[in-house]
Amino acid sequence: MTGSDAVENGVSLYEAVGGMNFFERLVNVFYEGIETDDVLAPLYPDAPDFAPARHRLTLFLAQYWGGPMTYNEERGHPKLRMRHFPFPVGPLQRDRWMLHMTNAVRSTGADDVIQTTLLDYFVRAAEHLRNDTGLPISSSDHPR
Repeated sequence: MTGSDAVENGVSLYEAVGGMNFFERLVNVFYEGIETDDVLAPLYPDAPDFAPARHRLTLFLAQYWGGPMTYNEERGHPKLRMRHFPFPVGPLQRDRWMLHMTNAVRSTGADDVIQTTLLDYFVRAAEHLRNDTGLPISSSDHPR
């Protein structure tokens, strides 16, 4: 089934891509990039063990796109902004994250509709998680 067929037939993206295996492959390729990224790798508290982060992202994406609710069962509500707030996420981190995720999405071989759907979401999510403008802090931002 193509992405267009899935949309027209009301099939979840999770089902359209074949289920959990798709998200495991996507996340594995994504983390292959993250693990060697000198900007992003240091932000992961479990590094150099990225297995916990891989597991969480796989479950989150599968659930978000219509798969099992395992993420919620293990972790509760995603609360993405809250969970990412302790880490500096500015334009550089956002762009590096998007580079690796775009490469991962492209590597799946999914049809254009699926890839576009995924990337549209990831662009919005990456921007939503930004908590640092990347601008210098002005003197008025410091307490006197």
